[in-house]
Amino acid sequence: MANFMYLFRHNQTALRSMSPEQMQQLTKKWMGWAETLKKNGHFKQAGERLDGTGKVVRGKSKIVTDGPFVEAKDSIGGYMVVEASDLNQAVELSKGCPILEGDGSVEIRPIVSM
Repeated sequence: MANFMYLFRHNQTALRSMSPEQMQQLTKKWMGWAETLKKNGHFKQAGERLDGTGKVVRGKSKIVTDGPFVEAKDSIGGYMVVEASDLNQAVELSKGCPILEGDGSVEIRPIVSM
């Protein structure tokens, strides 16, 4: 088994436009998905939800810019570590993520142990 990081990307504007009821429903879906991963032995580590602000320090000249986003409407809103037999299984497990019901995405990255 190997560990994989899920990076959850979402549209900040779309989230801000949700009603409290819609946010509550979405939260329940996230909790249900995480519980399913736990029951099946894939949930390794919960990440925290990330704030939409931040800075990026880049290159040898250490230029500081607003961030943490690239030139796009999507930003990383959180992360999770899961355990799967391989990348293909990690991809299949990610397909249950509620972020995919909107225009969000899950980036799946293998974690390399040092």
